[in-house]
Amino acid sequence: MPIAAVLAGASGALLGFLADRLAARWPEHGVDAFRRLDWRTALLVVAGVLSFAALFVRWSDPRDLLVLGIYFAALVVLFATDLDQKLLPDLITLPLMAYALGMSLLGWNPLLEDKSLGLISGIAAGLGAPVLLFLSDRLLGGALGMGDLKLAVSVGLMSGVSGLFAGFVVASALSSIVLLALIAARRIGLRSAIPFGPILIAAGIIAALLPS
Repeated sequence: MPIAAVLAGASGALLGFLADRLAARWPEHGVDAFRRLDWRTALLVVAGVLSFAALFVRWSDPRDLLVLGIYFAALVVLFATDLDQKLLPDLITLPLMAYALGMSLLGWNPLLEDKSLGLISGIAAGLGAPVLLFLSDRLLGGALGMGDLKLAVSVGLMSGVSGLFAGFVVASALSSIVLLALIAARRIGLRSAIPFGPILIAAGIIAALLPS
């Protein structure tokens, strides 16, 4: 593995740890004692290592790394807040929507810039993903929140239709394995509320790492 990927993985580990500590305190949620280190901390550190190391293996252009690095950093922080509080703060999701749209309009989104209909695909996914999620959630009686829908806009804009679909399929399979492991370890129960945000976040990261 290139030294850059190793350093990126170490930076991702630090980001995951700091995001976990941030989520234990922010947004303020009326808890007297901050949550101690637990399985969520470990999961975030591992997610940070894998996502940022893979980012530097998959991409090499400095601008692409910067654009996707900012995107990944926002997703890791959202992952932390959703795991801790089942919350995706507007302070991150709304600017991320503007960021994703801006990168695509400028032609700086590496996931779409080489595709002939990349911008159209991104806009279609950004508009279509939250609509489909909302309709399926209402039909199935789920508990999808507004934060999930806002996040779906950003992930769709960055990934495009085909990227979002592929990322979502892989993320769903991986999340099933993680949930089974957590149930087996008795960290969560069969009736525990499972936030949907982490699946969307994983889908966005995976879509950015899949081959073109």
